[in-house]
Amino acid sequence: MPDPTLHHVTCASPRGLHRIGYAEWGAAGSPVLLCVHGLTRNGRDFDRVAERLSDRYRVVCPDMLGRGTSDRASDPSLYTVAQYVADCVTLIARLDVDELIWLGTSMGGVIGMTLAALPGNPIRRLILNDIGPVIGAGGAGRIAGNVGDDPSFDSFEDGERALRARMSEFGLHSDEDFRYLSRHYVVRRGGRWAFHYDPAIGTTFKAAAAGGSAPPLWPFYDAISCPTRVIRGSISDILSEETAQEMTRRGPRAQVVRIKGVGHAPSLVPDAQIDIVERLLTD
Repeated sequence: MPDPTLHHVTCASPRGLHRIGYAEWGAAGSPVLLCVHGLTRNGRDFDRVAERLSDRYRVVCPDMLGRGTSDRASDPSLYTVAQYVADCVTLIARLDVDELIWLGTSMGGVIGMTLAALPGNPIRRLILNDIGPVIGAGGAGRIAGNVGDDPSFDSFEDGERALRARMSEFGLHSDEDFRYLSRHYVVRRGGRWAFHYDPAIGTTFKAAAAGGSAPPLWPFYDAISCPTRVIRGSISDILSEETAQEMTRRGPRAQVVRIKGVGHAPSLVPDAQIDIVERLLTD
């Protein structure tokens, strides 16, 4: 598959300006599929999704502030959903489209739910990957135990091994899958190797986790009017089965697809998981 076209767009915050990077595949006139990653990940997680779909969709995958090729925030207090939504609105304006499909994993799904609840939003179909209006306190605490640390490694291979341990909840993956998930995540920093995100993103997340479960987002979810689909890892500690069931009964009355033996969150790397995404784009 050809490499994506890489871009940056300048966004505003109360502290000034910053740039976020994004990768793009497909033809400019095709329907836009905007893919937004989880808390510590980056947009290149969706390369295999893009490989499958870029003949039919314009696939756009941003690195949110503090991740990947995007700037780090000048103030850690900017690592909030409100700022991420504002940055995505700027990105969508750059893309010059009136409507799009949103695929969001974990944090990317929270951003999508928030934007989809706003009047006049451009989201015409919302796919949430293992996230809902209620975030499991146990899962949030587990993630808070790792996010924000800043390990460094002697080699790429050492970093990949550490990442495998942290990704145990993702379910079974081949060696090739793990290398794929590491290649834009374990990067050179100085003379060593490190994870490709700003450790300061953990500041607000740890504070929220320490205070117990995050406030439920049901008011946002109930305001969503576009078709909504949910992918749930069957053993997820972030999106409970109870919450998933409630999502089918209220708001946009989402359709839920479950992936056996996977926790938080399905990586959308194995072919079978991409098959699900492909089906949910039109079902």
